[in-house]
Amino acid sequence: MTVLVTGGAGYIGSHTVLELLDAGESAPIVLDDLSTGFRWSVPDGASLVVGDFGDESLVSDLIARHGVDEIIHFAAKIVVPESVADPLGYYLNNTAKARTLLATSVACGVKRFIFSSTAAVYGDPLHNPVTEDESLKPVSPYGRSKLMVEWMLEDTARAHGLAYVALRYFNVAGADPKGRAGQSTPNATHLIKVAAQAALGLRKKLQVFGEDYPTPDGTCVRDYIQVTDLSRAHLDALRYLRAGGANLTANCGYERGFSVLEVIESVKRVSGVDFEVERAPRRPGDPAAIVAANGRIRRALGWRPQYDDLDEIVRQALEWEKRLMARGGV
Repeated sequence: MTVLVTGGAGYIGSHTVLELLDAGESAPIVLDDLSTGFRWSVPDGASLVVGDFGDESLVSDLIARHGVDEIIHFAAKIVVPESVADPLGYYLNNTAKARTLLATSVACGVKRFIFSSTAAVYGDPLHNPVTEDESLKPVSPYGRSKLMVEWMLEDTARAHGLAYVALRYFNVAGADPKGRAGQSTPNATHLIKVAAQAALGLRKKLQVFGEDYPTPDGTCVRDYIQVTDLSRAHLDALRYLRAGGANLTANCGYERGFSVLEVIESVKRVSGVDFEVERAPRRPGDPAAIVAANGRIRRALGWRPQYDDLDEIVRQALEWEKRLMARGGV
């Protein structure tokens, strides 16, 4: 069985390809346009094809030539404020092209599909930790673009028998504990990466967007999941589907949240650097607090996280930034 990984040269995708190889999966195929991913991040043992996952002819050819019967779909635009400014770009890339990928999958006989969804489908939830049964009220085009794909998956599975797992990610952070991969996008907006860059002098200061939210310290609260733990959830999902598991949508998080200020204190503590922090207005599309309930993924997939420690996640992020600095950036 050959696995096709769209966006496999990006942050989460490259870590998942590593986990596939570590688990003995033979020669996964990575399809990535390298708009935010990197050729060097695709490990030995995987094959990189540079192209667009919305290219029906290309994807059909890859499925046929490599005998692909499973797809893990990461490729997407992911920046919430950018989605507010460019909604049509997000609906094209995240939704319309995903529809083409699904249609191609069905036409070519792909059996199993794992989708990278997001906690942004919940919007600003009424309850935390938020369960998968919470009302879905995304507040950004990014969240809506992903929710539309969840709906398409559900309908496609019902009509065509495609088996799927949709994983709703919370805030992904950290790096491969073995130092093989990490968050490498130079202008990434992930808080822990940005704070690590500030600690290492790569940024002059760190901005905190909003300090008047209805949270204990006024800043946004998020559930930070370590990237290798998240990647292993995809392997758990693959094994689950191969064993005949029913279609599933599940949260990926630790059921514990940290505020922006708590994360900043962790980065200062671990790095030993007291970098400048600047208060700034709220950003559009940011909910006050969102923390995962993770009972479903634990029960259904047997998922057991190994790196649920904020300071350890921060340490990994700092070490990865140092590696990038040593190689002269990306």
